[in-house]
Amino acid sequence: MIAFIEGKVAEKNHGELVINAGGVGFSLLCSNATIAAAPEKDKTWRCYTVMNVREDAMELFGFATKLEREMFKKLCMVTGVGAKTALGVLSALPLRDLSIAIVTGDVNALSRAPGVGKKTAQRIILELKDKVEQAEVSSAPAGASIPVAAPTGNSAMREAQAALQALGYTSAEAARALNLVRDQADTADKLILLAVRQLSSM
Repeated sequence: MIAFIEGKVAEKNHGELVINAGGVGFSLLCSNATIAAAPEKDKTWRCYTVMNVREDAMELFGFATKLEREMFKKLCMVTGVGAKTALGVLSALPLRDLSIAIVTGDVNALSRAPGVGKKTAQRIILELKDKVEQAEVSSAPAGASIPVAAPTGNSAMREAQAALQALGYTSAEAARALNLVRDQADTADKLILLAVRQLSSM
């Protein structure tokens, strides 16, 4: 397996990077996020890779980070999701937003990706909800952290608090958001979704 390719950026096209490594031009299929992260032409860059071998083609996919590559692999394991669809999902949603959509069961967010209908989105959530790790979510939103007591009471609030912290939010941020939405839902999944929306607007 080719773990990464390091060389000079030769071309930046829509959905593709060409990396000149040792005089060989490697064509890498990439998400919008990876192409945006790549430096300008003739600058040296390392791109993490996954090779996909089919009967009629051999494709090389490139990723700016190991975390994006791992999410790509997980998406490809979902029933009915191929490599091109997985790349489309990564292009449609930043990694953090994708992780949150999976954890909170946000079918509509996932359905925005090309080739992903509601049934496919539901399968992605069902098969990956327990596989999304904290490291796959970027750092918590910036801003001053004001101490807030963790929510107490029903189990839904406690479960939602734990899930938000697993997503990378601090205890104070999670508690503050949950306290704002606690009267709007009575299940953990709905509380998490509402709290994430609150945190995104803070």
